[in-house]
Amino acid sequence: FLLIITNYVHLPFIGRADFLFLAAILIQVIMIVTKLETIDEAKTILLFHVIGLVLELYKTHPNIGSWVYLDLGFFHIATVPLYSGFMYASIGSYIVQSWRIFKLQLKNPPPYVISLILSILIYANFFTNHFWPDVRLFLILFVLVVFWKTKIEYTVRTMARRMPVALSFVLIAFFIWIAENIGTFTGAWQYPYQVTAWSAVSFHKVSSWSLLVILSFILVAYLKHVKEQRKEKEIVVNIYTLK
Repeated sequence: FLLIITNYVHLPFIGRADFLFLAAILIQVIMIVTKLETIDEAKTILLFHVIGLVLELYKTHPNIGSWVYLDLGFFHIATVPLYSGFMYASIGSYIVQSWRIFKLQLKNPPPYVISLILSILIYANFFTNHFWPDVRLFLILFVLVVFWKTKIEYTVRTMARRMPVALSFVLIAFFIWIAENIGTFTGAWQYPYQVTAWSAVSFHKVSSWSLLVILSFILVAYLKHVKEQRKEKEIVVNIYTLK
């Protein structure tokens, strides 16, 4: 929404990129103050911010040039405006919020070790595909095999529903692809083929976003798993202390 508004409304005294960065921080603070987001959730989202910024710094490096930002503003690191990290953080925030609001539960999940190995391979491929073969298709097959039996159970109002977890990855990625088209159309960033005239972001980007969503989902699931284990240990310690 802010990308669209700032493309058509001139902001005095502040650049577009800086406004987006400060607005993102303000929104984050409001969510914490109003308890729409907990401190623990904010810490998780900060992790996504860092992961996204590292990826952005690599992809926008002049030697790589996967895309370019047209306005860096004052708040930037090298070739990346800092507001870009919040776009990745928003994916993490969506997953974290959905997990709590819709009471998400994984049925027949793969072992966490395998999931973590998969997430590392996915993240590494975003970097290595510029000088090694892109193994995206193999990773997608790996995902289908690993999550073949996994269903995600969620509650809408009082009704419990189920969906194949792999399908949820693709659906989220599709809407991110739509958002990316809005971002490039409003001139926030550009791919090389959009420099002379805007055109829709290649649909094959859905596969890239699907992998990023999978990475995000695995990280959230793992962090929640660690938190639950910590709580269980605290309960055991408290019981032992009472004895």
